[in-house]
Amino acid sequence: MSSFFIKKKGPQKVFKKSDLPGSKRKNDGSTGNKLQKKLTSKHNEEISSDSETESPAVHRKRRANVEEEFDETPQEKKLRLAKLYLDQLRNEEEKKAEEESFESELIAGRLEEDVLEQKGKLQRMVAKDLLPPDESEIRLLRGHKLPVTCLVISPDDKNVFSAAKDCSIIKWDVESGKRLHTIAGGRKGTEDRHLGHTAHILCMSISSDGKYLATGDMNKLILIWEAATCKHLYKFTGHRGPVSGLSFRRGTHDLYSASHDRSIKVWNVDENAYVETLFGHQDVITGLDSGSRERCVTAGGRDRTVRVWKIAEESQLVFHGHDGSIDCIQLINEEHMITGSDDGSVSLWNVNKKKPLSTVKAAHGQHGDMGLEQPYWVSAVAALHNSDTVASGSHNSKVQLWKCGQGFRRLEPLFSVPVNGFVNSLKFSSSGKFLVAGVGQEHRLGRWWSLKGVKNGLYIIPLKRQLSEKLDAPNAEEKTE
Repeated sequence: MSSFFIKKKGPQKVFKKSDLPGSKRKNDGSTGNKLQKKLTSKHNEEISSDSETESPAVHRKRRANVEEEFDETPQEKKLRLAKLYLDQLRNEEEKKAEEESFESELIAGRLEEDVLEQKGKLQRMVAKDLLPPDESEIRLLRGHKLPVTCLVISPDDKNVFSAAKDCSIIKWDVESGKRLHTIAGGRKGTEDRHLGHTAHILCMSISSDGKYLATGDMNKLILIWEAATCKHLYKFTGHRGPVSGLSFRRGTHDLYSASHDRSIKVWNVDENAYVETLFGHQDVITGLDSGSRERCVTAGGRDRTVRVWKIAEESQLVFHGHDGSIDCIQLINEEHMITGSDDGSVSLWNVNKKKPLSTVKAAHGQHGDMGLEQPYWVSAVAALHNSDTVASGSHNSKVQLWKCGQGFRRLEPLFSVPVNGFVNSLKFSSSGKFLVAGVGQEHRLGRWWSLKGVKNGLYIIPLKRQLSEKLDAPNAEEKTE
């Protein structure tokens, strides 16, 4: 491309203003026309080059945006950006407020639930959704040589610990049904060299955090184990009779123990220390349970009393209601409990009332020959914590599930589950998804008679529900009076 800025040999031509393209003055030479054509041609080439990559509509839009940006003053641009920033902040604050409102409602619901639980007025309405399990779904876990006497379920529902008259302890995996660990029992007289029990194990308890396992036996001993590894930690001595009841206070490592020596003892497991002893029962204590408060409840066997022990005040409340020996007891929540007796009855109690709120006579039917019918003994009871569902066991080949009516004023039968043998222990899982029954050929407290053909072991009973989500729903509860 030639340019008039390049010097050439020969005489130079001087251009005047009138010779440039676009001048009003008439140019009669050809140089101006040629330069005009070259500039016009280059301009056309540049336009056609751009038009190859974008459409006329896009080009017009771009020109409009450029003009709009060009027309916006710096002050207007600052104002526009400030408005956008404020809108963004407003949206973020609204979103944050919604999240905080949801969290506060959730926390408020939990706090209200905790208050109701402490007052003993939290009652999850679970029973109406439960369905009888299929017999084919009930599993029997066998491993003990003699009758199972007691069991506990780990807080995460993954493991079951069971103990028996053969002095052994077995840790089970619930899902697979396999034995994870076995602590073998020893022979009588080998206490000095055997880490486990050498007498019938009558009771056991696990701390609410799953750290400690406690077991008590006929030989007056309480042994403390590390639940995860089944490692032996401590040995508590002091009772003058068989240890018949153990319970960890919920949320702590304080342990309550009951004995045939008619006393209650308090222990601090973390410190491996004895705390104090309480007296009051007039006969052997057959069962014990506790919640989160500094108190425990006991069944007094043939003194026919239920007692609530206020540990801090060193006082006790005495309740009467059964006609026979009260053999088992379980807290439903902080203010309600269920008991079973060898008179065949099951009773519901409020810790503030001296008489049962409701009693079912002959809860498991009657048996006998020649018209001398006697009710089946109630040998075990269990409660799904903070709910309206409880269970009882006997030796009539059935576990009975019950619904606690509104305000715990009555017990209504739900359904029964076939279980063969003496039901010596019953426990609901924390989630309420299954129930475990420890069974044997004999009653856990004696050898009055033996049931032939019964298999000693654990029955894992799944609990079906019509609407499974209702069990865990925060609003699936009712305040009781």
